[in-house]
Amino acid sequence: MSVDAPPFRHDALFYTDAASYRAGLLAFIRDGLDSAEPVLVAVPQPGLGLVRSALNATESARVRTADMGAAGRNPGRIIGGVLRAFVAEHGERPVRIIGEPIWAGRSGDEYPACAEHEALINVALADTSAYVLCPYDVRRLDRSVLTDATRTHPTLNSGGERWESPGYTDPLAVAAWFDRPLTPAPPEADVLVIGPSTGPGTARRFVHSYAERKGMRPERIADLRSAVQELVVNTLLHAGGSGLLTIWTADGHVVCQVQDGGRITDPLAGRRPPEPHEAGHGLYAVHQLCDLVRVHRRRDGTVVRIHLALPG
Repeated sequence: MSVDAPPFRHDALFYTDAASYRAGLLAFIRDGLDSAEPVLVAVPQPGLGLVRSALNATESARVRTADMGAAGRNPGRIIGGVLRAFVAEHGERPVRIIGEPIWAGRSGDEYPACAEHEALINVALADTSAYVLCPYDVRRLDRSVLTDATRTHPTLNSGGERWESPGYTDPLAVAAWFDRPLTPAPPEADVLVIGPSTGPGTARRFVHSYAERKGMRPERIADLRSAVQELVVNTLLHAGGSGLLTIWTADGHVVCQVQDGGRITDPLAGRRPPEPHEAGHGLYAVHQLCDLVRVHRRRDGTVVRIHLALPG
């Protein structure tokens, strides 16, 4: 960050209806445009259509938009693929980003990863001059979600007013709090022991056969095979060479997890592209391939659980 660049800012915008949503987002966008700052709006539908329809032709030409329902379906992709990518594209210039990773309809499996993401934004972008605004629907989101937003955002915003959040605290501690134990695999899950005689090739065939029986499309089976290969290679190279691969179906998804004795100490591992000399390339690839990735760090190792949607 240059000496004259503004510090990183991260607000939660609380809105109550379409009018307050549009007013809050447009004020943020136009303040950025007036300051010649690049602007990215990454929100899900129908909010994205509402914003696009409110911008005039000149503004539309200057504002980048993205459907967060696709770009952020897996919240683990947002920091690297959306936020840091936009910041890096503009060097040290101040940028404005509207990102809405949490919306009504997010599943109970998705929410902890979303909240963890919100906390980790404060770490991942701390060295930038980005200004990130995250909308929260007061009417449709649970009160606990709104309370969590005050813990993950240094600043709150509503009705044209902006104030410091009384609940904001150490983002790494908050992210760790959302690293919760995962629900057990169901009794009918298929299990493969990973070891010297059951390496990546065996694991790929194991999950391919299961996903094919469940009707997964061939291109998604290829994604599943690739993701599982990365996880199994990590187990063999970095976790003592043994682990457990489990696969089952739940809520319209093929769910697969690898449990081993390895430790993932970097809270941003997989959420941003690692440098060439760093570990974590495999986990980053897994995030790009899957609809949801949950990482649970335990005292005796790590569980990585991936979700890929079946045809609806």
